[in-house]
Amino acid sequence: MSGGEQTRNRALVGITTAAAALIHVSISISEFLLGVALLLLLLFRWRLRCPRIWIPLAGFFLWTILADLVSPDPWLGRAQVKKLVLFFFIPVVYTVFVRQLQKAFYLLIAWTATATASALLGFEQFLQKYETARRTGENFYVTYVGHRITGFESHWMTFGALQLSVLCLILAQLFFSERRMPSWLSWTAVAILSVSILLGETRSIWLASVVAVLYLVWCWRPKMVLALPLIGVLAFAFAPSATRERLTSVFSPHGETDSNRHRVVTFSTGLRMVTAHPLFGIGPEQIGRQFDRYVPSDIRRPLPVGYYGHLHNIYLQYAAERGLPGLLFILSAIGLALWDWGRGILGEGKGRSLRLFVLHGAVAVTIAVLVGGLLEYNLGDSEVLMMFLSVVGLGYAAIPPTKRRDSTEGAP
Repeated sequence: MSGGEQTRNRALVGITTAAAALIHVSISISEFLLGVALLLLLLFRWRLRCPRIWIPLAGFFLWTILADLVSPDPWLGRAQVKKLVLFFFIPVVYTVFVRQLQKAFYLLIAWTATATASALLGFEQFLQKYETARRTGENFYVTYVGHRITGFESHWMTFGALQLSVLCLILAQLFFSERRMPSWLSWTAVAILSVSILLGETRSIWLASVVAVLYLVWCWRPKMVLALPLIGVLAFAFAPSATRERLTSVFSPHGETDSNRHRVVTFSTGLRMVTAHPLFGIGPEQIGRQFDRYVPSDIRRPLPVGYYGHLHNIYLQYAAERGLPGLLFILSAIGLALWDWGRGILGEGKGRSLRLFVLHGAVAVTIAVLVGGLLEYNLGDSEVLMMFLSVVGLGYAAIPPTKRRDSTEGAP
């Protein structure tokens, strides 16, 4: 490899790594660096490679545009059409790291650094909120549920989803990689991110955490799964009282403070939207505007306190906004990715390798997104979507060459 080519490789790896890592800090900077990476690929005349999920993704893009065009207000829905640009994270990360997968280790370090910094800021926010409630005599649980820690993010659900994504990748590195960060550093980061998720008090993230970590532990050492309930009990026992209350609120909500009844309303209303418009949905960005029209008549008014701008469920959201074909396209892309990663894992066999770490990490992050999406429109957050797409691109870069198929198969 010539000196010039080495310089180009370093530049692209550095810019792409920064674009992916800074998702945890600033959307605007991350998007700008994504644009820079695309420009460099063009200037260096690198062929932009797309994994084979580009076919169902193209269907999702087309259906999103069609759903917007036939909606009552296409101009309002342009935000969702513009957001499709973020999907360039997949081919950029794939193109850059498929040539030099060993550099994925540095991307993990960068993700660990930014997510940990965000978690530490979250700890400070938690202490400030606790002290404010103590000083004013307010009920901490009631005030905190509506104003939880966010780290560098704008919302606690975004914060929790990003923390969980990095937690999955660090654990995958510990369990499956032959090359690892120092154990003390990895486990310290795991502890910090785990506490941040616990203090975030977001029940959808808790559920997603259990399932994703269960997958990783089962693939690593199946017998260790038996220790997870004990860890859960200890975490519950030593957690702040507000965190314990938040967990029990699943069965015993604090009136309108918890969103139990609110979720029932959004779910039933979303089903009516899908039933009424199964082909193209009611249009992107139309959920909040048209919500009242579809609320079932047997739901009493006023509606529970909560946000009604989306349906708090990615499956209902995509189906209601873009029709059942739109939902089918995006789920087909995700399902195909999981299938390809599974084949890659089987092809690698047992033991430890960089490929196994990335592939298992990609599966765990996807499981977290799919499970969390049952209770939240998590892919509606640009940061969560960008992180997920980056992991998808990296996961495809880790598939062994003999198992890999993409849009440039056979090309140099």
